[in-house]
Amino acid sequence: MIKVSDLDENKKTDSIIRVGIISDTHVPDRVGELHPDVIPFFKELNVNHILHAGDISSPTVIELLEKVAPCTSVKGNRDWFKKENEEIVKYISFNNVRVCLNHGHGSLFFYLADKIPYVLFGYHFERYYRNLKKYIDDATIIVFGHTHQIENRWINNRLFFNSGSAYDSGNDGSGPTIGLIEIGADRSVSGKIIPLRKARWTNTGWVFKENVVI
Repeated sequence: MIKVSDLDENKKTDSIIRVGIISDTHVPDRVGELHPDVIPFFKELNVNHILHAGDISSPTVIELLEKVAPCTSVKGNRDWFKKENEEIVKYISFNNVRVCLNHGHGSLFFYLADKIPYVLFGYHFERYYRNLKKYIDDATIIVFGHTHQIENRWINNRLFFNSGSAYDSGNDGSGPTIGLIEIGADRSVSGKIIPLRKARWTNTGWVFKENVVI
């Protein structure tokens, strides 16, 4: 049974709230540490809050993010460090705009059933949209991860936002990315995808090249 947490962050209703979005960091199951651009970028963007959409995969990532701003996260399919009954969906409000945060992998059945069409036909947002609709509730913004594919699209006056993977090239080849959502006091909403430097993880750390193959 899915547990839902209701959090409220309406502390700055007289100004724009800047929400940093990150997903699929995969530390340390795929890379040894957080991409070095993440923390400086979030500091430069002066974010008020950070949302991590899962596949973290270590609590040290959340500890680092919380040195920049309060961080809310949900459990992804590779977040074995989190408790079994921990939330896979959370709702949080900024300037009276409700956000649904989830990883996007859905139930075990959906996760396994999606493997076949993904291998045969690749990524298609519509498959995930059908799953995400189950959790929308009255949210205006739906933040998710899992696919390593960036999304910043409006459907029926709702923003579906996936910041992509923060460590690899992403399934769309866009490179490592994070995101920013700005929510105004007038409840206006805008989303932006922010590219990080392309790099690859080696046994000595991150290696950056202008045309690195990752």
